Amino acid sequence: MAPAVIAVTGLPAVINATAPTGPPAVALHAAEKTYPNGTQALLPVNLQVQTGEFLTLLGPSGCGKSTLLKIVAGLLLPSAGSVQRAAGSTLGFVFQEPTLMPWASVLSNVRLPLDLAGVPRSASVLLVQQALRKVGLQDFGAALPRELSGGMRMRVSIARSLVTEPKLLLMDEPFGALDEITRQRLDSDLLALWQAQALTVLFVTHSIYEAVFLSRRVLVMAAQPGRVVDEVLIDEPYPRSDDFRVSTAFSQHARRLQHSLLAASQTAS
Repeated sequence: MAPAVIAVTGLPAVINATAPTGPPAVALHAAEKTYPNGTQALLPVNLQVQTGEFLTLLGPSGCGKSTLLKIVAGLLLPSAGSVQRAAGSTLGFVFQEPTLMPWASVLSNVRLPLDLAGVPRSASVLLVQQALRKVGLQDFGAALPRELSGGMRMRVSIARSLVTEPKLLLMDEPFGALDEITRQRLDSDLLALWQAQALTVLFVTHSIYEAVFLSRRVLVMAAQPGRVVDEVLIDEPYPRSDDFRVSTAFSQHARRLQHSLLAASQTAS
């Protein structure tokens, strides 16, 4: 099932994106969201996220990216339509802010989902250590959040989302508040983690350059009301190095997405 695409005058033809084969990790069928005050946050969306795919939602603030992500996570119920996740598929969610407990150590912050699930401390020790090792913070378990940089705090948040060993990782603009150098480093680390852990990632950003670097496929969204207006395949091999950021192919994909966003903004109702 292809993502819902609304024809927009001035947009180039939609690219039919290819993705890993097999059953989808997530399937949305005409899922939409209207709030009780009548605000239509999201028009109906049909979408499949294939298992093992890195799919990015790109668009300006207010276009429904976060709403769609929260519907997938089950944090919001759609007003109509349905959402399905693969049977037995666990998920992790990384928010825009690290949302760490400031009084608790890194170990305690990462262990929180296990504590909430009633996992005994004796059984959680190895899981926490593994999660910290995945994000390069194995030596910072005793630190408090205030002792860490912004990038390190976000790594703690990612480790917390990974401690339950999810197969589906949902990320809502996790690096948007970081400086560009830190953001690029975390983007590279995230791709390495995605491949090493065989994750399915649904990622939200408003950065064209981040979308190009990370994604197999990008869905472009527009606001008023929120909707999907374009689908772009980033048909470039992994792993992607810093050299890719300065390549001709990278620039071409960025221009394609820029054109799509501009055309979408001109159709806002």
